[in-house]
Amino acid sequence: MSNKNLDRKGRWRNKTIAFRVSPEEYEQINRYAEISGLTKQDFLISNMLNKKINVVGNPRVHKALKKYMHAIYKELKRINDCSEIDDEFIEFMKYVFQIYERMEK
Repeated sequence: MSNKNLDRKGRWRNKTIAFRVSPEEYEQINRYAEISGLTKQDFLISNMLNKKINVVGNPRVHKALKKYMHAIYKELKRINDCSEIDDEFIEFMKYVFQIYERMEK
């Protein structure tokens, strides 16, 4: 049997919650969690409990921001018409730029 894993507040997390998502939703969750600098578990818990996610700049967050800003740049170069932009892409762009702006302050 493995050792108990405690969270930062010393609580033992022994309950499991599982749910199914589409491949697109899975990728979206991964992107948002990666940019936040949190683990996927902490990101999902914070969102589900409506807690504010405070992104702290560190090499991991900077690397994720660079990766996704480059992907946004490539997508914007590819697009010929604004009608080609979907709502999910716009929301993700807003999220990335909000994090970048907060880190600049």
